[in-house]
Amino acid sequence: MMKKIAIALVAVTMLAGSLPATAANPQRGGFMGFLAGCLFGVRTAADYNDGKQIHWREWVMLVPFVNVAFAVWNGIDGAGGWTTKDFATQYGSQYY
Repeated sequence: MMKKIAIALVAVTMLAGSLPATAANPQRGGFMGFLAGCLFGVRTAADYNDGKQIHWREWVMLVPFVNVAFAVWNGIDGAGGWTTKDFATQYGSQYY
């Protein structure tokens, strides 16, 4: 099992290192753009490459067991009709 994990980590590292940073913002893209896409999805990766920061509520979703509470919180916000404009007002334009 550990051997498979080690091989997967080496493969991901090699792939991520070979990705060119072709984002509109030269400080974006590359490995962090790759991680944003793999961990949070294409919308977050595109926002990151546009210059936005990854919000703490997205990072928390990586923590086992704790993520369930935040998933429900995100679902409640979605059901309540929250938009990116609402989140930008609450958290600031650097995230949304």
